Amino acid sequence: MNIALIGYGYWGPNLARNINQHPVMDLYYICDNNENRISEAKKLYPHTLLTHNTDDIINDENVHCVVIATNPSQHYKLAKQSLLSGKHVLVEKPMALSFKETDELINIAVSNKLIIFSDFTFLYNGAIKKIDKIIKSGDLGRILYIDATRINLGIFQNDVNVLGDLATHDLSVILSFIEEKPVAVSAVGRCHIKKDIENLAYLTLFYNSDLIVHIHCSWSAPVKIRQMIIGGDKKMLIYNDIEPSEKIKVYDSGITFNYEEKESILIDYRRGDVFVPKYDTTEPLKIMIDKFANCVIKNQQDIKNIQISLKIAQILDKAKLSLQNQGKTILL
Repeated sequence: MNIALIGYGYWGPNLARNINQHPVMDLYYICDNNENRISEAKKLYPHTLLTHNTDDIINDENVHCVVIATNPSQHYKLAKQSLLSGKHVLVEKPMALSFKETDELINIAVSNKLIIFSDFTFLYNGAIKKIDKIIKSGDLGRILYIDATRINLGIFQNDVNVLGDLATHDLSVILSFIEEKPVAVSAVGRCHIKKDIENLAYLTLFYNSDLIVHIHCSWSAPVKIRQMIIGGDKKMLIYNDIEPSEKIKVYDSGITFNYEEKESILIDYRRGDVFVPKYDTTEPLKIMIDKFANCVIKNQQDIKNIQISLKIAQILDKAKLSLQNQGKTILL
């Protein structure tokens, strides 16, 4: 299948490499409006067509699929044009900047029997898949809380706030881990650099059960932290994506409450062993590209991918409303 890649900036080169190496994909086009990036692409892919104009791709009937790795504000327009021209679409996260736009793109794809797919690369990460198995096995017990931190001295985006840029990663994996869906959100943040674009934010998800999820995101931190703590009533788990090898640690630790009398509670702290499980180290992007290719070959939507795309879009919409109202809790 002939693949056109639009956007050869931060993530584009990784996509290009995996598309080029895939057995059933041909990197047919690369499009970018930056001449230096096009020159770099030409050195690596001399047989690939290069262009500055997205219309060349949209209007070319030889293109079967369009992969979009541009600024988020361009996702909706490019994805819609590609779908309406009869092409399957793989689009970087977030799929669009609102729930309405995301829902529209999915409806266009479904009605035209085309595949639309969000690049939630972390869902294909071996460590994340291992954590998912541990949670669903019941080894951690009932999940009580998830606390995620994704901070660094990062690139300040022009068209999406720090939640749209960073929290989407954590939201995608949390939504895949936990079958129960959140019922409300609250978010607080600050715009230190650009008006109406938060560079620091705290997002909280509320559930009908006593589960609570908290996500801290920042482009303004002096260190890079990619960590998630998952607390169960049997065991607890820490995922540290910065670790080169032992990214997952399962702690046989917890707290037991004994209610002896009406107003007397004995608290027992359990500190047991730490277990470091093994996991698949295959490049997640390679697996994701292969998943998209199989969806196209079978002409079968990835329902989970679509559901997560819609839920993230809804959460980010409501989080934006909460940010505008000083952290007011907004129902989903």
